[in-house]
Amino acid sequence: MSPAERRLYQSIPEKIDYVPQGDFDVPGTEEELFGPCAEVVPVARWRHFPQVQDEHPSSPALRPELTRRQEAVLFKRYNYARYRLARLVSAQQRRFSAARVPEMLRWYRRVLDCRAELAGANMALVVAMARRSRINTVEFGEMVSEGNLALLRAIDKFDPQRGFKFSTYACRAILKAFGRLAVKTGRYRQHFPTEFDPQMERSDEVERRHSYQSELAVEDLRRVLQRNLAGLSDVERTVVGARFAVDGHARPGTLEEVGRRVGLSKERVRQVQNEALAKLRAALSEAAA
Repeated sequence: MSPAERRLYQSIPEKIDYVPQGDFDVPGTEEELFGPCAEVVPVARWRHFPQVQDEHPSSPALRPELTRRQEAVLFKRYNYARYRLARLVSAQQRRFSAARVPEMLRWYRRVLDCRAELAGANMALVVAMARRSRINTVEFGEMVSEGNLALLRAIDKFDPQRGFKFSTYACRAILKAFGRLAVKTGRYRQHFPTEFDPQMERSDEVERRHSYQSELAVEDLRRVLQRNLAGLSDVERTVVGARFAVDGHARPGTLEEVGRRVGLSKERVRQVQNEALAKLRAALSEAAA
């Protein structure tokens, strides 16, 4: 068994449900449904449903609706494949047999193929119902997703022997799903009235901590300057205070502005500033220790 076959085998459900029909045990049923002479049902990807009013209807000439007989054939194939797979799974659970695995894989592939055919033939029904049943609090794509799930559940449970078309049964299932989605979304909105915003959810703990540490550093610097713990000269204290706005100025001064204030060139102000900062770092390090 190849890795792909092993994964497929492991994905087979332990319990297989199906809608029984009286002739499943009749010899020749498999040949009738899956043999070379089996009836061919052309399944288009999208189909037109005239009973559902749609803002953008598909062309009925290009995408005809399945006839009642074609629909019955597809569902009979699907349920017969599930019936055969259910018997194999039950036998495998009673007593494992490696020889039974290829047969299980064959029927499981048929189950998946038949289900995909039925879903593809009725997918446009979901879109049409979603357009007709607009819910202001629910996005269109979310409605289609919920409708697709309802469609698959309807495919699994539909019994064509009851005499009505699948589209009628599926419409009710899809509308019920839309109703449940609207209720669920309404409850969610009550608890979470706004959409998730990463910027709003982001904690400002780092910014507040950084701001607090900056305030402490400025206070330490003011204390060192006021007490002249770094042994700065008058010119050095004036330059540092003006350059870093710790002398009562609203904003830091440029090198040129500070130079005019103390009567020094820009380059000389830079040198004085660097010498003063070196002394301040040493004083702050000693204070922290």
